[in-house]
Formats: sequence, C-alpha cells, structure tokens
Amino acid sequence: MAEDNARYEKGWETIKRIYGDVGEEVLESVRSVSPDLARYTIEFPFGDVYARPGLDLKSREIATIAALTTLGNSPRELRAHIHGALNVGCTREEVVEVIIQMAVYAGFPAAINGIAAAKDVFAQLDEK
Repeated sequence: MAEDNARYEKGWETIKRIYGDVGEEVLESVRSVSPDLARYTIEFPFGDVYARPGLDLKSREIATIAALTTLGNSPRELRAHIHGALNVGCTREEVVEVIIQMAVYAGFPAAINGIAAAKDVFAQLDEK
C-alpha cells in the first residue's frame, strides 16, 4: 500500500508540474463518477510513465499530442495536453508543427481536428 501511495503522490507531483491546478479540475470530473479510474490515471500514466527518466516532460507532451492527434477521438484530452505542452516549454509553433506532421501519418482530417483543438487552447489562453 505504501508503494501505491508513493505512485499516487509522484503522479500528483507530475500532474501539477504539467498542468498546475487545472489537473485537479479535470480529474475531479472523472473522480465524481469513478474514483478508481481517477486514481489509476494519476498512478500509471503520471506516477509511472511520465515520471520515468529518459524523456523530459516537453518531449513526452510532444509525443502525446502526436498520438492524440493521430487517434482523432480524444479532443478533450488533446486540448489538455496542448495546455500541458505549453506549460512545460513548448511553443505554439512547436505544437502546430507536431500536428501538421501528423497529417502525413494520420491524414488531413486528423490534423485539421488537431489544429482546431490547438486554436481553442490558444484562444482560451489569449483571453486570460
């Protein structure tokens, strides 16, 4: 159980580095329906995978944006990871370039949807 708590704490630490306080808001919507899924999301992706050595958070967010753009079925998560990428040092131009690169592998519809997600995030940030 102590190991699980360590994973959970490490996961929260990683989430806060990437998303700040926004991570809590996103996970609360999951937690309200499925506390277990919320905990798994904190422990495995962020406590185990994102916390691994070998790639910095910026590189991990770039890879995640590429994957989510390619999948094309997770616009909410894509927007969250675009926010995260910007928080850990990606520029808007880098985000756009990653999405454009995915047009080669996932097709133009996926890239256009990815650009729409980026546009939403950029507009939201510009309003602040």
